[in-house]
Amino acid sequence: MKITSLTAWQVDLPLREGRYAWSNGNFVEVFDATVIAIATDAGLTGHGECCPLGAAYLPAYPAGVRAGLALLAPALIGLDPTNLGEINRRMDATLKGHAYAKAPIDIACWDILGQASGLPLSTLLGGRAQEEIVLYRAISQESPAQMAEKVAGYRAEGYRRFQLKVGGDADEDIARIHACRAVLDAGETLVADANTGWTRAEAARVVAAVGALDVHIEQPCASYEACVSIRRRTARPFVLDEVITDAASLLRALADDAMDIINLKISKVGGLSKARLIRDLCIEAAIPMTIEDTWGGDIVTATIAHLAQSTPDEFCFSATDFNSYGTRTIAEGAPRRRNGRMVAPTLPGLGVRPLVETFGAPVLRVGG
Repeated sequence: MKITSLTAWQVDLPLREGRYAWSNGNFVEVFDATVIAIATDAGLTGHGECCPLGAAYLPAYPAGVRAGLALLAPALIGLDPTNLGEINRRMDATLKGHAYAKAPIDIACWDILGQASGLPLSTLLGGRAQEEIVLYRAISQESPAQMAEKVAGYRAEGYRRFQLKVGGDADEDIARIHACRAVLDAGETLVADANTGWTRAEAARVVAAVGALDVHIEQPCASYEACVSIRRRTARPFVLDEVITDAASLLRALADDAMDIINLKISKVGGLSKARLIRDLCIEAAIPMTIEDTWGGDIVTATIAHLAQSTPDEFCFSATDFNSYGTRTIAEGAPRRRNGRMVAPTLPGLGVRPLVETFGAPVLRVGG
């Protein structure tokens, strides 16, 4: 089997709640996703999706996905998409870094492998290890009272794990955490996610002020070293996200006892092949994970679901159903939230049918 073409579309994903806000005043109202299709001479077509969280979150931006694809696609024509090792080696030889631009290609090739073998990706990624995937709900940054009020609404949708977007003014963040913790029920989990937004001094103030609360602290500062410094100052469970970018950074963090949990974003590390490696290293080290991505629609949600469903529940701290945040359906057969949980599709590959007829004209096409 050989790759004959790669086609990409730019797809807007409006938000149900109008705006998603996080640290340092950043926000997005309409997400800019890229969906790709990789066609083969065997008649199989695989799909992938990448949706960076704007341009000021990670070293990634929406147009960068498409720029990277334009460089990568010509190097992949004629390769066997089911030879995932060769696909990733060729991408790394063609473009240094820019893992997020490579992620949808890797995912689309996994989709083809699943279709060719007649198996869902959850089986290929290790087998279904849990019946349902527990989801968390991100609470966009607003006033303490507004964020606490959102908890009740999300609880009615079945969520029991809540991720507060903090990383702004330290005093207001302390109030946000106290207000939301006060309205939680027994058995519910609260994560205060600063998304790198605090200085070391601000983070030190916050963790001291919430030290008596049952709350997880996630990625307080931009640098790894600053995060480790704050880790040493708190007894609260500690999550690393943005600084875990590959297997090497994970191994360093494990050696330093730098966290209790990681946030594993599939596109941040380059796709399912590298996410699976990091996932398996975490399982070996007994480190739970939130399995998710930067953002996305139905195809990203299906990808998350397959990796999460093949992860034992004791190591799957939570996952994300991004397609419930938006107003647009871009694929049939994608997972849908039910009582705060989801399950991966059982059809071969990703198990979804992208609605490419609704995407408009492609922004890139390479090959015949």
